[in-house]
Amino acid sequence: MNYSLHPSVGVARLGNSDGQFYLAPNEIGGMPFEADEWGNKIDRPVNQFKDAKGQIRRQGQPFQIFDDNHNEITLSTDNVKSITWTVHIANKKAAWYEFNELQGNLLYGQDNSYAARNTPLRNANVEGTDRRELIIDPGPRTISGAHAKAVFDQASAPDNYPVSFPPKPSQGTEVKSLGDIITDNQGRLVVIGGYGHAGGDQPLESYGGADTWHDDIADGTVYCQLVFNDGREVNLSAWVIVGSPDFAPEIVNISNLSDTMFDVAIREQNLCPEMYRNGEFQPDYPANYYRDIEPIIQRISRYQWVSNVQSMSAFVSNIFDFKDNSEENKANREAYFNYFRKPVDPATVQTTPPLDQTNQQLFEYGTEGHLPLMPLNSGSNSVSNAENNIVDKFLTLTQTQYFLLSQWAKGQFSSTSPVSSDDVQDSFGLYYVDQGSVGNCVGLPMCPGIEVTWSLQNPAVYQAPYQIKDQSAGKGFPNGLDPTRDECEGGGCQPGDLTKRMACPWQADFFNCTVQNVNFTDPTVNKVNAGTDDDPHMVPLAPTYYSYWWPPQSPWDVLTSQYDDQALSHLPAGEQVNYARGINSFVQMVEHWSALGFIRNHNADEPNFPYFTETERNHQLFAYKDVPVSDITGNPADDGTDIPVFYIPDNLKTHLSSGCNKAKAMLKGLEEKMSLPITAKPAGRKTPRSGRRIRR
Repeated sequence: MNYSLHPSVGVARLGNSDGQFYLAPNEIGGMPFEADEWGNKIDRPVNQFKDAKGQIRRQGQPFQIFDDNHNEITLSTDNVKSITWTVHIANKKAAWYEFNELQGNLLYGQDNSYAARNTPLRNANVEGTDRRELIIDPGPRTISGAHAKAVFDQASAPDNYPVSFPPKPSQGTEVKSLGDIITDNQGRLVVIGGYGHAGGDQPLESYGGADTWHDDIADGTVYCQLVFNDGREVNLSAWVIVGSPDFAPEIVNISNLSDTMFDVAIREQNLCPEMYRNGEFQPDYPANYYRDIEPIIQRISRYQWVSNVQSMSAFVSNIFDFKDNSEENKANREAYFNYFRKPVDPATVQTTPPLDQTNQQLFEYGTEGHLPLMPLNSGSNSVSNAENNIVDKFLTLTQTQYFLLSQWAKGQFSSTSPVSSDDVQDSFGLYYVDQGSVGNCVGLPMCPGIEVTWSLQNPAVYQAPYQIKDQSAGKGFPNGLDPTRDECEGGGCQPGDLTKRMACPWQADFFNCTVQNVNFTDPTVNKVNAGTDDDPHMVPLAPTYYSYWWPPQSPWDVLTSQYDDQALSHLPAGEQVNYARGINSFVQMVEHWSALGFIRNHNADEPNFPYFTETERNHQLFAYKDVPVSDITGNPADDGTDIPVFYIPDNLKTHLSSGCNKAKAMLKGLEEKMSLPITAKPAGRKTPRSGRRIRR
């Protein structure tokens, strides 16, 4: 009998609530589950993502053992003597290179390596072996049995392990822990994320963060030792990622992380030779409408609740029967398909002019076109210019998604449901829970991403489909972690490797990973200098098109709720507003990310008629003012128009202490966190990623 551990890559998430957590969803676009204090699943979806103080509950990721017959193995299973778990998570961000879009991505060749691009290190003043001290590495934790617990802090570090934690910062909040692990009644493991703490000494300067800063994002290994009464011993492994909160859990990225992993598995790991072999997709392979096509259409339809892309609505309007594979319907399918950009293979990408790949093209007929191509998102580099990086202006599907959509267009597809409701694995032999875990993370674009970045597109980091290659082969890292090795060169991953390329702190990039003004006329240029040689100010080259990054993960345009504190929100129900309104700087996002709302479907029982609105926003934190335009222009003739402005008052303590009971509870929670004041470099040092400072 063989055994396996699932999910193969789990996803826990940060939250600043003390003690309160819920369990990760087990399907793509599914809701998380309630749990008791030991992580025992309560079979009902989460109703409240925040506690009474307005702080976000953390997400715990359960791990389960299955045998070949899909039976779960727990402490109650016959002949099971013990189940022991060892988890090692770390944060390597401060010891890695600065993030510069696609620089360092070896899928584009060795000429794009960090060394070849002269990409600077973060905290470059720390040299040699001292750079290991930049890693947040609490070492491994081991627990067994039921109702066991361990904390990833410095106080409980294992003996003789070279633990490293950052010094107490002068700004922000000290990172003292990367989270917890517990076991439930049956000995299942639950990994719970950290508290969203971030701190440093230098002023924040851009969406990449700043030197000296640390946060408690993490990733690492999960080992399981299963011992039977007859003496048999089985050792299993998986990986876990600790990401930021998923503020719209029921809305899925058009290309999510499961799509990325599936694309690697198809093209690089021989998952389905009937679909792809000898370096080519097979023209006779039949797509399946329900498995391969309908999810893309449904995801496009739900973007409207977190973004405002009118042209995309045509692609979900059911102007014809998407399931009809008849010859008579072929012209409709082909017309639909032809509006999708063709993906670019990094191995053959053009990095010098002319850059004529479709990922540089906005409209269907180049600059003479009328309708924007799909998907209408930014690509993985619409920020830096060609001389510094690889330009990738607009999003494409993964190569596998695009191939399956092309088969559908040709009529080479089935409309029969490929699975029954009680199946554990799909037709490719992949576990649904493995896809469901990572499927709620960003897959494309990656600039850098939200939970992880473009390194997950590289087959070198995998040992099998959906399984991360462990450098230690399950033996752990007793001598500590390496701050310099690049897992994309091969040899497997260490704890912290999957998240080290992300912004530090994560909140800085989250503030800016919203919209992007993308030039659509010059494939070699993203930005031009609107300042001087001595004082450059890089802005997007006009004409530009208003594009989004990852609306499901970082919403931008949302509907206000008819339920939540409408008198405090100053807005009627149903008005479309900016999601982050009132959080007006990098600093404020670091300090008040937990004030953001969760986007929820209030008509979930009727899947054909969703209605998503913003819920649980901490309205009490913000002040509001209608500002007459005449106050800005100085022209009394303009006093007939007001601009709504949301902001966080300077004297926040007075503002909250004079409010309702909920406001006072929020104030108590903020005071308990003991965050030190944070500063930012003066405006103009480094412009935001989008080249704009307007947040309506």
